[in-house]
Amino acid sequence: MVIPAKREEEAVVLDFLQNGYATDPRPLHLKDPIAQALGTDRFTLLELVPKKEAGLQPRAKVYIGEKKRDEIHHVNGRIKAEKLTATAQSELPHAVKAIIESNPARFVEFYNKAQPLSIRTHSLELLPGIGKKHMNEILEARRDKDFESFDDIRTRVKLITDPEKLIINRIVSEIKGEEKHYLFAAPPPSDDDIRPPRRDFPSRDGPRPPRRF
Repeated sequence: MVIPAKREEEAVVLDFLQNGYATDPRPLHLKDPIAQALGTDRFTLLELVPKKEAGLQPRAKVYIGEKKRDEIHHVNGRIKAEKLTATAQSELPHAVKAIIESNPARFVEFYNKAQPLSIRTHSLELLPGIGKKHMNEILEARRDKDFESFDDIRTRVKLITDPEKLIINRIVSEIKGEEKHYLFAAPPPSDDDIRPPRRDFPSRDGPRPPRRF
């Protein structure tokens, strides 16, 4: 599967910190609220600054593109999984599941189009719990015709009881930077890619800063 190259346009909220991070030493009146979120295209972990009147909840979908935003003032940038709050970490699998269920055909297509990575390894084997026997059964089933849904995979490949869960687990693992190959998510940012939030812009009532990622 090719990871989309475009910027994230929408994100799913993982956690909303009304008073910002507890570790932020600035006075409360100078701190912006923060939303930790997951991009819906590349599964990018993002730090967002909501507008003053916005009251966000985990699992809410928000627009973060270049057009008019209703709830988000600006995007601070990408973050690593280690920075996620406990709430955000617990919400991560649910957010991934919601993204998959909003466009299941995109992920069923992986089962239809996945190719070998090398002579010894097939990309299907990168899904947790998939070994040679499972892989061969998937390949044999898709030779007859493409899979049409997760239920179709479950029905035609007896060894795969929850093909959606396999995708969810793989994506979560990629988001956390635990994998060598990235099938669905953009690789986590390096330390050089992460810049400190910009403080040289007005409050959330002022113009939003340009995106930097």
